[in-house]
Amino acid sequence: MKASTPGAAGDHPHSLGTADGRLPDGATVRDTLYPGVARLDPELRAALRAATADAADDGVRIRLESGWRSRAYQAHLLADAVSQYGSAAEAARWVATPDTSPHVGGDAVDVGPADAMTWLARHGEEYGLCRVYANEPWHVELREDAARDGCPAPYADPTHDPRMAR
Repeated sequence: MKASTPGAAGDHPHSLGTADGRLPDGATVRDTLYPGVARLDPELRAALRAATADAADDGVRIRLESGWRSRAYQAHLLADAVSQYGSAAEAARWVATPDTSPHVGGDAVDVGPADAMTWLARHGEEYGLCRVYANEPWHVELREDAARDGCPAPYADPTHDPRMAR
């Protein structure tokens, strides 16, 4: 989940920036000068590049709202979510911990805008790109067998994902 201005100067003891994975508005999977793109799993990045090219042929531009994140950035997003939602339990429906977030390992991206989410929902499995959480249409991960077997049913939210129980 991309907060509106996470890590903006002054909202954290040490300003979180592109080195922590923040991406500028309009970033794409080709913007590898940013660690948020460069530190993605290479297979995920390749699948996204292929999907992005084909989506462009259909008039759809896939932007990356978020990709790889540092542990500090993920912790910051979680703290913001706890403040926003009022409890750690409710925040966990939207933001994982630094220990469990696939973003920290470079294994997930958040995409936008809405037409890109819709395009990936229709075509993503052809590239192994699957929506993982029903409540997060922007969150996409690589499932290598999806092109053959289809994407697995999404979890209701991250609290139903067994990877989050670590």
